[in-house]
Parts: sequence; structure tokens; C-alpha cells
Amino acid sequence: MSLGADLRRLRRLAGLTQETLADRAGVSVDVVKRLEQGRKTSARLPTLHALAAGLGVELTALLGEPPAVASGSLVDSPQLVALRRAIAPPLLALPPEPSTPRPSPAAMKQRISSGWTQYHKANFPALMSALPGIIADSRFAASVGTDDQRARGAAILAKSLQLGGHVAIRLGKTDLALSALERAMHAAEQSADPLLPGMISTSIAWSYQRQARLEDALHLAILAADRVEQGRTDTAEGVRVRGGLLMSAATSYARSGDYERADEMMTSAENAAKRLARLPPPEDGRLVSVFSRSSVRIERVRLAVQHKRPREALDLARGMRLSKDVPPSWRTWLLLDIARAHTDLGNAENAVATLERLHRVAPAWLGHHTLAVAIVRDLWSLPQRPPGLRRLAERLGVSD
Repeated sequence: MSLGADLRRLRRLAGLTQETLADRAGVSVDVVKRLEQGRKTSARLPTLHALAAGLGVELTALLGEPPAVASGSLVDSPQLVALRRAIAPPLLALPPEPSTPRPSPAAMKQRISSGWTQYHKANFPALMSALPGIIADSRFAASVGTDDQRARGAAILAKSLQLGGHVAIRLGKTDLALSALERAMHAAEQSADPLLPGMISTSIAWSYQRQARLEDALHLAILAADRVEQGRTDTAEGVRVRGGLLMSAATSYARSGDYERADEMMTSAENAAKRLARLPPPEDGRLVSVFSRSSVRIERVRLAVQHKRPREALDLARGMRLSKDVPPSWRTWLLLDIARAHTDLGNAENAVATLERLHRVAPAWLGHHTLAVAIVRDLWSLPQRPPGLRRLAERLGVSD
């Protein structure tokens, strides 16, 4: 869809008139009308962010699909069809058959851990090829054996479906994502792991946020965080799960315009992260929520940028040293937000330098973020283009 068509669709879903949206976003109603009518086909990043905030959606909802995601086809790719069948098996299908030989629980956990590594590196082609088999084997593990064996299998199935949900979100398939995550929650509740429902809740809240269901996301994150707090918060796993939920709640508060409550939640998350240094680390952190002192600082930078505080964002990012366990996907978000802060302040050369660094650190992610396209498009419209911008523009298909 074009920007105008997306804007009109989202405005109508929110039940807003053009005048109401313009008032909420702090832009002229003429801008809204010209975009929706196609008389204006693009807008600067601050305008797009203001419109997204007025609609209560993520900026990506207005930016369309990322360059690395194939679009324009009404037919799903064979890989996506295979993922759909794995997540939601056909009705009256035969029971799942395992791989030969039957994988052990330890082997299944390793496959899922490797899958999360591929996800955080944006190696989606390899992950899409492997994931249907992982989910099928996990579903088999959850369906056979003793009660204890099925419970362990349910935990494996929950994590594999959670991974499928995250991949679907990155592909712009939010309904498929929610289907996967709801199934993951059901499996988590059948498992013997009391932290799994909290982990899955973080992902479901993210999916709700992508659908502009901020109240649903907030309620889920707070309720799940309270349940984790009443249970196991004396382990690194428990602290990480609860901390991830607190950051999710902060995001929903911030997107709803309540920056003060968002800041309170982030302070609680910071206090939780400090406890991690005194606790033994998880056996395999890839199977637990991404949460650390570094991730809290990254999220603070993100919230500052989204609320038009670019100088505060750069101050927060200055001198930041990330821990080794911060995955490439989170490092990517940090660099994108720094580039956006520089762009908002008119520091074009610093913005380009940051995007070039992003390309060096995580080249696969550059094509999976529409925010990168929006930043480069803003810089490309400048009368004087900084050195290095053309290479970035050509990679993202922005150059003329």
C-alpha cells in the first residue's frame, strides 16, 4: 500500500476524522488530506512519527514493509506456507511424525537456541527453512510419553512457537504471529516451567502493540509481571522475564502518551537489572527474555527518541558499553535510534556515520528496518548530501 492508503486505513480503524488526527498529531489537516489523496506521497520523519503517535501505532505501521521483505504478491511464498502449516496444522491431519532418529529434549533445545541466534542475526532464509521442522518435532514431543515428558515437550513447543511468532512479526504477518503466540501460551501453561507464560506474554504484548492494541498490551504485561513477581524472582531467569515485561509496559505507556508512567516502569526495570550481577546466569540465555542493564539503556534511548528528545537520547547513548550478550537485533535498534536522533538535530554526517556503522555491525538487519529507509530518505532530501549517503541510499533503493 502507499503511505496515503495506509494512513487512511489506520485513521478509519482508529475511528478518527482527518481533523481529529491532525489535532492529535500536531500537524495541519492539509497535510493529512494531501497524503491520503495522494497529492503528497512522502513526509519527513518527524511528521510521520507525529502521525503514528496520533494514531497510536508504531512508526513502522506507516512506513510499510522493509526492503528485505518481498511484497506485492497475493500468494505466500512456499517457505511462508510451510511455516503457516507448522504453526496451525490442517484440520483432521495425521499425528505429527518426529525426525529420524527421534530428537532428544536436549537436542531440541539446542535447535531452538540456534534458531533464536539466527533470528537475532536476521538470517531469516535459513531460519524459515528450519523452523517448520523444529515446530513439528516440538509438537510431537509435547504429545507423547509420560505426563512429565509431555510437560517438558510442551515447554519446547512453547519456545518454538514463540520463535515462529517473532519471525511472523518481522515478516509483517501480525495475525499469523498472534496465532502462533496464542498457541505458544497454551503450550506454556501445559509445561512445568512457571516462567514460560511470562516469557510468552512479552511476545504477545509486542504483537498487540504492533496492532495498536496498547491497552491490551499494557494490561497483559503488568498482570504477567505481577505473577512472575509473586513466583520466581530469586533467579536470573525470573528477573529477566519480569524485567522484560516491565519494559513492555513502559513502551505501552509511552506510546499512549504517558511518558511519566513509562519512566517509572523503566526505573523499576533498571532496579531489577542491577540484581542480575548478584545472581548466577541462566543456563542458556537465548531461551530466556532479552533483559540486562544494557537492554534497559537501549530502551531508554528508544523512548527518548520517540518522544522528540533527541539530545536526551544522545546523552543516554554516549559512552554506552553493551554487554556481550546483547544480540545484534538490539544493537541494531540502538544504532537506528542514534541515527534518528542525529537526523532530528540536523547532524546529517553523524547520522550517516551511524548507519554505516550499523551496516558493518549487522548488515543483514539494515534491509529489515523501514526506519532505516525513512532516515535515509530524509537525509537524501537535503540540499547538501553528506559523504557516504549515496551508498546507503542505493542499498535501500532510495536514490534517484
